[in-house]
Amino acid sequence: MRVIGTAGHVDHGKSTLIAALTGTHPDRLKEEQAREMTIELGFGWLTLPNGEEVGIVDVPGHRDFIENMLSGIGGIDAALLVIAADEGVMPQTKEHLAILDLLQIPAGLIVLTKTDIASDATWLDLLEADIRGAVSDTVLRDAPIVRVSAKTKTGLETLITTLSKILEEKPARLDLNRPRLPIDRVFSMSGFGTVVTGTLSDGHLSVGDEVEILPAGLKGRIRGLQTHKKKEETAVLGSRTAVNISGVDTESIKRGEVIVHPNQYQATRRVDASFRLLKDASAAIKHGDEVKFFVGASETIATLRLLGVEELNAGEEAWIQLELRDPVVTVRGDRYILRRPSPSETLGGGSIIDHQPKGRHKRFDESVLKSLESLMQGTPEEVLFEAALALNIAGIKDVTAKSRLEASNAQDALNALLQNGQLVALEAGEAKTSSDMLIVALPHWNTLSEKISATLESYHRQFPLRRGIPREELKSKLKLAARVFNSVIHKLAADHAITEYSIWLAKTNHEIKFNGADQLKVKELMRRFEKNPYATPSVKECQSEAGEEVLNALIELGELITVSQDVIFRKKDYDEMTGRIRAELKKNGLITLGETRDMLNTTRKYVQALLEHLDSIGVTQREGMPEN
Repeated sequence: MRVIGTAGHVDHGKSTLIAALTGTHPDRLKEEQAREMTIELGFGWLTLPNGEEVGIVDVPGHRDFIENMLSGIGGIDAALLVIAADEGVMPQTKEHLAILDLLQIPAGLIVLTKTDIASDATWLDLLEADIRGAVSDTVLRDAPIVRVSAKTKTGLETLITTLSKILEEKPARLDLNRPRLPIDRVFSMSGFGTVVTGTLSDGHLSVGDEVEILPAGLKGRIRGLQTHKKKEETAVLGSRTAVNISGVDTESIKRGEVIVHPNQYQATRRVDASFRLLKDASAAIKHGDEVKFFVGASETIATLRLLGVEELNAGEEAWIQLELRDPVVTVRGDRYILRRPSPSETLGGGSIIDHQPKGRHKRFDESVLKSLESLMQGTPEEVLFEAALALNIAGIKDVTAKSRLEASNAQDALNALLQNGQLVALEAGEAKTSSDMLIVALPHWNTLSEKISATLESYHRQFPLRRGIPREELKSKLKLAARVFNSVIHKLAADHAITEYSIWLAKTNHEIKFNGADQLKVKELMRRFEKNPYATPSVKECQSEAGEEVLNALIELGELITVSQDVIFRKKDYDEMTGRIRAELKKNGLITLGETRDMLNTTRKYVQALLEHLDSIGVTQREGMPEN
């Protein structure tokens, strides 16, 4: 699931556009509706042409509410930069654009609104040229521009189609199975109690989960979940989620805190980071400056420690260490923003390099600067993990080659990742010696496992009387090479997630069960076998009477045994006949077709089919030509 966010100057039509797209106006506060200005975050959702449902975060455009905007913009997958056709690029347009660039929002498009007011084509062309210049060195440099009017509804269909295409081209976020939901709203609902909302930035949350609210350390349990006002048993990665929590008072929770599973995250009061000062910054920044730090939905005052330089001028970059007044929850790779407290100004931002540094760094220590440069690439474990993520399922030697790590570092990192479960070995063997062993990163493994489970579940629902899906059919659906497919199936079978048969695969808990109508068919068919156990109905007659699916199920369950294309027996009768033939052979060493026919009091058709079947499985061995 994806979330998109608006950005742009005040009164450029962001909220009106969202209302036109979704049918719901995002301004929910009376003050917002009275002032016709977004103050707090607003939310909505829409369904794209491909069926994907996306959430929308509407943020304030007014400069007085930039910090409210920052609490909601960090978790989005794509941005709609909204620019009014009657005004063009304005101060908050530039500031929002700079923030999108600092946060490296992965996708976006530019929406030229109010085209009904400024409809002159030449003017709009000039305006688009000006916009192209403004975004030329930002993440939106290649973003399409769509002209719309929320008032006349023109361009909305094109906007939705373009947005859908952009999202389809961007890979979905990877699930690292470490749920983290930064809280951007807290409220109470009658009959439910405490509810918080946010965008789930990793993992998934389920009803009944025990959760921890950091940095406060409060413990609670998920009582209910909603996404886009629909109840859910599980909230998935990337979804706008409302969480009803029991055991925690509304007054105890603050915006910016984070919902996590217990013992997966730790809050911090110090971070190391890369930093870029905006080229439009009004002044240089110096070591010891007080700044506002924004990450996720949180904000706090921080003391800035410049590393390797005395001051930083507009447009320059440096390593920094931030000492935070209040603890926050963040991890390596999170993007953040710094603002000057007074006068208010967005200074710049960057990426968290170390979210748990051991202490205060010596500012001009070369070893510290080299260490940060190395950490920018990641620890050996992180580098190897990223290589595995990029390759999906691959051999150890291919993953280590892509990581470009020194052999000893790669081996240590591999062992650590296999031990903590972040990498999954799909084949037996020792990682130290099996360089060709197939491995896969846990997020990819979880996705593939869930896809296989869902495919099997769907097949069992469609064909409840079959033992399982044919191996080759599943292989074709998954589009996996033979070795990879076999390794994946063997691993799932070893983990008791699926059951392997000779040519079928099934969920471990799958059982062939007849419904009421099928049971009647089985009962009637078995009555015919009971009446003439050695002169049974033909395979075609059985199919006609009970249906092909029911007959195949009886064969799969071992209730019936086919001995030829046309002859079929009950298992108990087959065993009895085989036993009598064995006894006769043991006694006399030989039995003829005619003797077998007379012994079983049946016809040549059934005896010949049975004896040829017993020949084929090695119970009997024919001597000479068959009798005429």
